[in-house]
Amino acid sequence: MKELFSLRTVRKKILMLSKLAGIALLFFYILSTGLPVSKDASLLIWLGSVLLLVFGIDFFMGRFITRPIGKLNASAKRMAELDFSAPCDLVSSDEFGELSVSLNTMAENLQQALARLEDANAQLERDVEKERHLLAERKELVDSLSHEMKTPLGIIRAYAEGLQDETDEAQQRKYAQVIVSEVERMNGLIVTLLDLSALESGAASLNISRFDFVELAETVAGRLLIDALDTDFELQYELPDQKVFVRTDQRRMEQVLDDLLINAKKNVYPGGVLRLELTVDDGTLHFSIFDQGRPIPESDLPKIWTKFYRGSGGSYSGSGLGLSIVAQILSMQDLPYGAENQADGVRFWFSIPIIE
Repeated sequence: MKELFSLRTVRKKILMLSKLAGIALLFFYILSTGLPVSKDASLLIWLGSVLLLVFGIDFFMGRFITRPIGKLNASAKRMAELDFSAPCDLVSSDEFGELSVSLNTMAENLQQALARLEDANAQLERDVEKERHLLAERKELVDSLSHEMKTPLGIIRAYAEGLQDETDEAQQRKYAQVIVSEVERMNGLIVTLLDLSALESGAASLNISRFDFVELAETVAGRLLIDALDTDFELQYELPDQKVFVRTDQRRMEQVLDDLLINAKKNVYPGGVLRLELTVDDGTLHFSIFDQGRPIPESDLPKIWTKFYRGSGGSYSGSGLGLSIVAQILSMQDLPYGAENQADGVRFWFSIPIIE
């Protein structure tokens, strides 16, 4: 019985209003005709009652039908324009309320689907950009190798042809030694370039450990600057007396020291000063290597960290990859570095935090 007279559907609400309207019309008619007034007055009373009834039905129809449809329509328009900022706020126990819940559920599902689609598109764009970057790196690698291999290959061919025609054994050994030297140079260039490409692409990772940087610097400097046979410079150095521990990739930092010391050693004037400094200041270890030699043109300073840079006028020797590897290793660890011209030479530096 309760379910029979409940108003949980729009149909029942309309039927209930129509029945109440009919009952009200009959009641007002009986009331107006039963009053002790003239027929004209009775008619006016009945017409007034009908007018009030029409306004009442219009009010309830607007509340039960028109207003919910308007809210549903406005929400549907916003969702059609992919605007999910405001859900439908219609609350009702009839079909309109169920439709409101369904619209909000659909909007939430659409919003989640669009978010997933945007994430997928963003990931696709990143993958495409990464693939484009890898293709560009491969092309650059091939172009660089092709360019750098021309000279040693030309030398090898020339000496190989000379070796075929040469009968003197001493000259043959000399030609063979040049060929071996150029092959070793090519191999070193390829290994270095592949290592740099691995660092740039992220294929090579860092192996972080705690070690004494002073000991590492002393070892590298001893091998390259003190014990080397081709030392035609005045070595000056300043190192801390105590151990200074850092936390980084020891092998890669040894590679950084190798490249910076070799670079300074190659570019110092014969008999000039080469000064190595390690200083500690406010929890930071500062490395500096100075070579008394030809300054780098100011316009070229930003370029020295790029591949195959050898300086204006060919003043630098080597493959032009050492400083690129230095920059890549230090950048991977967010360590500041740089180079600057001084009064009579060039100074390279970097800094690294100290740990206990």
